[in-house]
Amino acid sequence: MRHPAAADSFYPADPGALRRELEQAFLGVNTSGEVIPAHGVVVPHAGYPFSGSVAAEVYSRLPRRDTYVLIGPNHTGIGLPVSLSRDSWMTPLGVVECDLEFADALRGSIIEVDESAHLYEHSLEVQIPFLQYRFTGFRIVSICMGLQDEETAVDVGEVVGEATRDLGRDCTVIASSDFTHYESFEDARKKDTRLIESILQMEITNIYDLVYRLNITACGIGPIAATITASRILGASSGKLLRYATSGETTGDFSQVVGYGALVFT
Repeated sequence: MRHPAAADSFYPADPGALRRELEQAFLGVNTSGEVIPAHGVVVPHAGYPFSGSVAAEVYSRLPRRDTYVLIGPNHTGIGLPVSLSRDSWMTPLGVVECDLEFADALRGSIIEVDESAHLYEHSLEVQIPFLQYRFTGFRIVSICMGLQDEETAVDVGEVVGEATRDLGRDCTVIASSDFTHYESFEDARKKDTRLIESILQMEITNIYDLVYRLNITACGIGPIAATITASRILGASSGKLLRYATSGETTGDFSQVVGYGALVFT
């Protein structure tokens, strides 16, 4: 069992307070009821007061799936380069089981089981309460990427996409990433606009070229590229931006912000 590491820091540990926080995040979301049959999505992973409403733009539109594959960056540096969890995951809202058949289909590739990489990593944990708020009866597969170069990301995406297809899973792949970190609002928005345009085109080499050329500090480029790769295998051909915001809208400090995006691939 993987126990919460980010409760009481990124989101409330009390179940009632967590539900109220999630309700608040979904308040500003378009409530038209439109469900987007996304093969892949990109969501942020900051504290809920900062990025929860951006993440809710995606989660409010996700279809109910048998399995959600979560791919996030490794902020701690612990564990293997690409680490898979086979544990069930506990949050204040309950326990979510791992799709063990799916997880085992990924083993023996660039992705290997290493629970230590997940013990203190928040980027995937913070996504699970959003899924629990919307759905029941689903399972997850959790992948933590310490190595995020283009070749690794494409390999991860291919393994995930092919396993989804071969197993016949009803699945959405979720990339957890924030965008530009700790730059002025003007600079962050300028860089993130360029990056998001490239992500929506689903051209991975162009994404990496832009990141290196503009020194973009998005923390989950590898998970985003892996999700694009898997989404293409599953039939996605285009991306759509649902919302972009920064931490400045919450803090009122626009001198150093973090960017957050809600994107879907269909």
